[in-house]
Amino acid sequence: MLSALWQYFLAVSVWPGLLGGAALGLLYLWIVRKLSARIQGRQGPPFYQPFFDFIKLLGKETVVPGGIDRGLFVVLPIGSLAATTLALAIMPVPGNPAGSFQGDLVLLLYFLEVPMLCDVLAGYVTRSIYGQVSAMREALLCLAYNVPFLGAVVAVAQHARSFRLSDLQAAPSAPVTLLAACAFLLAIPARFKSNPFSIPNAEQEIVAGAHIEYSGVPLAMFELSHALEVVLLVDLFLVLFVPGVGTAGQTAALYLGVSIVLIALVTAIATVTARLTVSGAFRFYWKWGGLAAAAAIVAAVMG
Repeated sequence: MLSALWQYFLAVSVWPGLLGGAALGLLYLWIVRKLSARIQGRQGPPFYQPFFDFIKLLGKETVVPGGIDRGLFVVLPIGSLAATTLALAIMPVPGNPAGSFQGDLVLLLYFLEVPMLCDVLAGYVTRSIYGQVSAMREALLCLAYNVPFLGAVVAVAQHARSFRLSDLQAAPSAPVTLLAACAFLLAIPARFKSNPFSIPNAEQEIVAGAHIEYSGVPLAMFELSHALEVVLLVDLFLVLFVPGVGTAGQTAALYLGVSIVLIALVTAIATVTARLTVSGAFRFYWKWGGLAAAAAIVAAVMG
């Protein structure tokens, strides 16, 4: 029992949880900023800039707006960070000391929605008009991008006949795998909050979005939660659609290479596209995302 508890403690606190996930997530965010800058003909920041930005936020004063629920204001970034950390801890990636368990996929999907809910509540709790607009956009967009995202996950689970992540990871490739991967990839830019679906955090329209009234440590926690969420979504894509090869070290190297390619692809799309409207994003996801999800589910059911 103690051994199992120790394994989960390491998984949550070290790898693939808080420390390892934070380092990898901030590295991914640097790749996004650097590649975007290079595409636009700029130099871009050094690789340590996201780490310095995070540390700088930790040293800033936390200003809580007057007339709001102070407890909820503080709890929301903690809840967002805790959910992404716990979700990472149950991902069956190389080096995870904790084992997979039956139903961990369902738990993961619950954890994945917590950061979005925290962002929506953060936008409304601060009573800022910019935050409320961002929260409304985030809630509406969630109803759109979850169509292909959940459709892809359900299709893979149906194909593997299991809701256990390790079973999905070990399932043999089939036509449903390719269809589900396409549906999953359609949802990635919106979940990353990048163009053309950066609607909830459109700086030119609503300044800093749902986090506009946040500062200091709470804002740092929201930023770190976003970095961990990027790692989490990339890890989920790797677990569902990229088969392991050889040893754990070789699989880890493959995962790292594919994750960098995925981050680069999303960044390139974000850099060369313009932001859609809420209605435009809805039409895209309910039409093309819905078709991709339906095709994957039909292929899974037909076996």
